[in-house]
Amino acid sequence: MIYDIIAVNLSYFLALLLRFDLKYTKIDQTYLDAFKQSAPIYTVFCIIVFMLLKLYRSIWRFASYIELMRIMAACFITTIFNCIFVTVAFVRMPLVYYVFGAILQCVFLLVARFSYRLFLVIYEAKLKSKVKDVPKIMIIGAGSAGQMILRDINRSDYTDERVACVIDDDESKWGRYIEEVPVVGGRDEIMAAAKKYGISKIYIALPSASAADKRDIINICQETGCVLKNLPGMYQLVLGQVTASQMRNVDIEDLLGREPIKADMTDVFNIIAGKTVLVTGGGGSIGSELCRQIAKHNPKRLIIFDIYENNAYAIQLELREKYPNLKLETLIGSVRDSRKIFQVFQKYRPEIVYHAAAHKHVPLMEDSPCEAIKNNAIGTYKTAYAAMTNGCERFVLISTDKAVNPTNIMG
Repeated sequence: MIYDIIAVNLSYFLALLLRFDLKYTKIDQTYLDAFKQSAPIYTVFCIIVFMLLKLYRSIWRFASYIELMRIMAACFITTIFNCIFVTVAFVRMPLVYYVFGAILQCVFLLVARFSYRLFLVIYEAKLKSKVKDVPKIMIIGAGSAGQMILRDINRSDYTDERVACVIDDDESKWGRYIEEVPVVGGRDEIMAAAKKYGISKIYIALPSASAADKRDIINICQETGCVLKNLPGMYQLVLGQVTASQMRNVDIEDLLGREPIKADMTDVFNIIAGKTVLVTGGGGSIGSELCRQIAKHNPKRLIIFDIYENNAYAIQLELREKYPNLKLETLIGSVRDSRKIFQVFQKYRPEIVYHAAAHKHVPLMEDSPCEAIKNNAIGTYKTAYAAMTNGCERFVLISTDKAVNPTNIMG
């Protein structure tokens, strides 16, 4: 506050000197008297305005454009008051007196407040640059999101990391700097830059990039062996909430180019409750997991049907241990055997069937195509026919988990 009292008076005194070519003796005595008599009231008014605009409540270490706008607003308000007050109460001063006074006052206020922040930014940047073992980060994307993350990391007191370089495909940004951090090139420079700067983490700040571009960039980044982090999307950028803490690990969804589909499993499990459920191939990798999920949701009876006794026995022991009250039947048989399948349906009358009994290993079925046809095609037909003729409510065919070329026998 003491500095401000000196600054507001000194600024207008210097303005008066500038008006008369910095020669004190040339200043008209009328102007000097007007300045001296108006100074106390003007000073009090300035302090009140500064208080109302919260200039004394700001933490100047974190000063931003908001504080800049407040200072400029304060200077504008006080200058208008000074012009009207001096003209009405004393004498009409030269116009340049108010112009120079306002400019000098604004400069004095800005220098006092932002010089402290500038000193800290420079000091902390130099301090981090001297530490050799600081983890170094590469940011991909020199747009708004990338700049926000860069500032958040390099100005943070809570991390020893620092941004060493930035990658962007926009050639106009190559060779330029963002807060002393170089934009070293496009995606083709990722590998070389990671090695040159000793990068340990890569932050991908491309919220609006296409799925194809993201896939390409992520594939290149994975070859560096660095930890990859990704910005979730445009939502954070629109809200101005882009920070390093919001970066997350790269997921498979980042490569899809769309939001992942999330099924509401509540309705699915409600269908199972109180029903007799048959799982063919219930001892296999897919079938056994189906049995585990079904057992959690109170079926009337769960029937495991599998040709391999070891697998069927293993899942039977597991479920009986976890769910002692579960009505569980474990049957050995093949879906190729029409008589056996019909016996199961006629005896237990399953209301829901999950058909997971199928050969699923592509290379083996390429060597044994007839077995694939017998089991996957004919076995499915026999099971579906038995379900249809015995009043089954739902028949769910579980697709293979292997991607197969349609020209293959399994396709």
